[in-house]
Amino acid sequence: MNTSDTADPSRRMAALARTLSAPRTVDERLRAITASVVDLMPSKTCAGILLISKGSSFQTVAPTSPLLRKLDSVQEELGQGPCVAAAIKNLVVRSDDLRAETRWPQFAAAAVDAGILSSISFQLYTAREKMGALNLFAFEPNAFGPEEEATAEVLAAHAALALTAARTEEQLRSAISSRDIIGQAKGMLMERFGINAIEAFELLTKLSQETNIRLNAVAQQVIERR
Repeated sequence: MNTSDTADPSRRMAALARTLSAPRTVDERLRAITASVVDLMPSKTCAGILLISKGSSFQTVAPTSPLLRKLDSVQEELGQGPCVAAAIKNLVVRSDDLRAETRWPQFAAAAVDAGILSSISFQLYTAREKMGALNLFAFEPNAFGPEEEATAEVLAAHAALALTAARTEEQLRSAISSRDIIGQAKGMLMERFGINAIEAFELLTKLSQETNIRLNAVAQQVIERR
């Protein structure tokens, strides 16, 4: 990045967007995002992504500091904190001074003990089985003004797109796998009972309904039991 790009925030963001659009794994892209958001903040900051799965299982992704895992662990234990609030129900959650924070008093006390005095979190997406937030923590109060919030929000959008793309790809792979499993089970039933493809599929569907087991799981059982 040249000197003029470094001096001009808009050029820095444009250069960063080009970098993030380059082919790379989801993990690499998310690590680039958290590293970049820390680099763009004027105050000393650490960042990471918190994913909350069904059953309240917490996962810290792409942290720029080991402190993120500690803070996420505290939030998981207490069931409270800015990252949890952002991931579950709010688009943006900020605390300008955690020493005076009343929304999550226990988490705020733990964060202050760790040297964290302000935070801002951005909801990335919500789905039935998983939610996520991009989280920034600073070592001084009032670290995130309107300009910092706008910058971080752009990077949160990049993170949301990366996670959504990964989730879509995972769902596609799962759908293709399920289709192949069902097709294989249909073939086995057709050969075993001398029925056609429609009748084999109807048989699988009936078994699924009677046993209250998903169709692809029933198909897998048919394959395993031959």
